[in-house]
Amino acid sequence: MPIAVPTADELALLQDEAVAFTRDLIRIDTTNFGGNDPATWGRGETEAAEYVVAKLREVGLDPEVHESAPGRPSVFVRVDGEDRERGGLILHGHLDVVPARAEDWSVDPFGAEIHDGMIYGRGAVDMKDMVAMILALARHLARTGQRPPRDLLFVFFADEENGGVWGSEWMSRHRPELFAGMSEAISEVGGYSITLPEKDTGEDVRAYLVQTAEKGLIWGRLRATGRAGHGSVPNHESAIVRLAQAITALDEHVFPFEFIAAVRALFDGVTEITGIGWDEETIRETLPLMGGARQFVAGTLGDSVNLTMLEAGYKGNVIPQTAEATFDARFLPGHQDELLALLDELTGEHVEVVIDHIGNSVDSPRDAPLVATMTESVQAEDPGARVLPYCLSGGTDNKALFRMLGITGYGFAPLQLPKGLDFAPLFHGIDERVPIEAVRFGARVLLRLVRDC
Repeated sequence: MPIAVPTADELALLQDEAVAFTRDLIRIDTTNFGGNDPATWGRGETEAAEYVVAKLREVGLDPEVHESAPGRPSVFVRVDGEDRERGGLILHGHLDVVPARAEDWSVDPFGAEIHDGMIYGRGAVDMKDMVAMILALARHLARTGQRPPRDLLFVFFADEENGGVWGSEWMSRHRPELFAGMSEAISEVGGYSITLPEKDTGEDVRAYLVQTAEKGLIWGRLRATGRAGHGSVPNHESAIVRLAQAITALDEHVFPFEFIAAVRALFDGVTEITGIGWDEETIRETLPLMGGARQFVAGTLGDSVNLTMLEAGYKGNVIPQTAEATFDARFLPGHQDELLALLDELTGEHVEVVIDHIGNSVDSPRDAPLVATMTESVQAEDPGARVLPYCLSGGTDNKALFRMLGITGYGFAPLQLPKGLDFAPLFHGIDERVPIEAVRFGARVLLRLVRDC
């Protein structure tokens, strides 16, 4: 039968489970250090996948587990819809998290402690909260025996924090049949709120940002070569110096602003709400209006390159022959080749640009029926709220689904956030946390979405 309005008890259970699952999943250390060496990443993803599978089987669902390599599982479970001919909707999340150094945190990063109404822990917003919401939603549908308007596919991927190489990338390339019949997908880093002053009343208005685009990524290394030698002898062919010069050239390069359609739509929407205009020449003055999304939005105004790790030398009195720096470059839609050429140009003849991974940019339709349904779902739970499109400066597993399978992807992990919460820095940050009430809100919104999708 179609999905009915839940009873009070059903709705309470859905929300309670979303919160409980968030905490349980945070307590499972799924740190992803990159690569595919079990000695470095342990069995955290396996343990998390086993937890998800157990919760799904508990309510009679029959999930499938597919490993890209030993210990790298992704979990799939389908729910049949009323109209089997329509393209289906994927709700997906990733089970892994980036590292957290316990000495930097005020709490145990894997303790899932609650303080001031917030759940603290690595993965709280990236993205075990969303994983918990969709897990609770799948269980709700199974318990009530209700069918959504179209087929749903719930996926819990491995390895997103390594570019999805052993998760979404591998599954899309080697097991495309698992996604048969799916046409759209939703995942992380969208659907959260910022607070804006309404132009006529001056009162606070929440605007929820749906991610309709995301920048592409290039991960790689700068490998400088030079002449090895004794530390006491002058050396004008030092690999370290050459690497430093390349880093300086990249750091000093000024990337021009370019306002893609999704970014313009966001700024135009903010202007409509606040009455405060924006201008390309003074855009930095507009950024504070973005509140907790400010850093994400600032990252979508142009391409970027950041240096993230350094490695050189093996003894204090030996000049090494090679030196390396790891970089994280992000490009706007259509800029991939341009940024690759710029990397080669700026780093010079003695520095090789080694590309480890490229993730495509995503730019999905902003006027799609699914976006309209997202908007209606949010506004049903938060009357008077606005919904705006935006571009994400980071990346998600939607990249692989779009590039290899043609599945249109959006960021929609709905969270109603407090006005003063600086949200973007929580991703990969110290003391990562999510409000309990935001998780409960998100579970309610997602249920509305699948009722009407």
